[in-house]
Amino acid sequence: SNRNVLCVLVLQKECVIPQKKETEEQQSAKPQRKRKRKKKTITDVLATSEPKPGTATDLQGVVAQYFSDKRSVIELEELQLQNSCFLSSNDLTHTLSSYLKQVCPKWAKIQKQHKEKSSVVILIVCSSALRTIDLIKQLTAFKGEGRAVKLFAKHIKVEEQVKLLQKAVTHIGVGTPGRINALIEKEGLNLQALRYLVVDWNWRDQKLRRMVDIPEIKMDFMKLLDNGVLAACKEDKVKIGLF
Repeated sequence: SNRNVLCVLVLQKECVIPQKKETEEQQSAKPQRKRKRKKKTITDVLATSEPKPGTATDLQGVVAQYFSDKRSVIELEELQLQNSCFLSSNDLTHTLSSYLKQVCPKWAKIQKQHKEKSSVVILIVCSSALRTIDLIKQLTAFKGEGRAVKLFAKHIKVEEQVKLLQKAVTHIGVGTPGRINALIEKEGLNLQALRYLVVDWNWRDQKLRRMVDIPEIKMDFMKLLDNGVLAACKEDKVKIGLF
């Protein structure tokens, strides 16, 4: 009888254990079915990697991707720039003034020679009015006697800016691509004197987006490049710098 009890116990054990295994397997199988792949956000990517400074190749890539479905193959080739069209990029150690001193060492002379109204020598493109104000403050150590103006749409009518640019010689323009385009279209700003286009490439807003990560800003920026900047680069009149 003892042997019978033992046999029953052994049988029970053999029956119970596989069942337990099954339930564990079932449980582990359930959450796997539910789990969806979450799309990585910019924030997620940055949390796990150091931000890399922008390069000429990065800008070329954005331009090529943006125009890929808007232009023919030949036209796309025409949008490509030589490396000589680019200034050295900010390696993330620079302030705006120290970066400009590096890429434009003869500023004092260039600034004195500039006499043209409705045109600037340096155009700094960024994503917002607040960022424009911040960058204008950062220019103090660099600009010397040069005059810098804010070119954004917030609280300022485009006509007022046209008059402002006509009235006095302006050396540096800082602003958003949307407003800069509007000024070019209204002939309030021309690219005759332009020598440096500095793109506020590496800066990120509260959502950690760069200028080119914001669709409407990116669209305006691509339009600005297409509005004569790329052509001027090809003629070796303008150099592009990624700050």
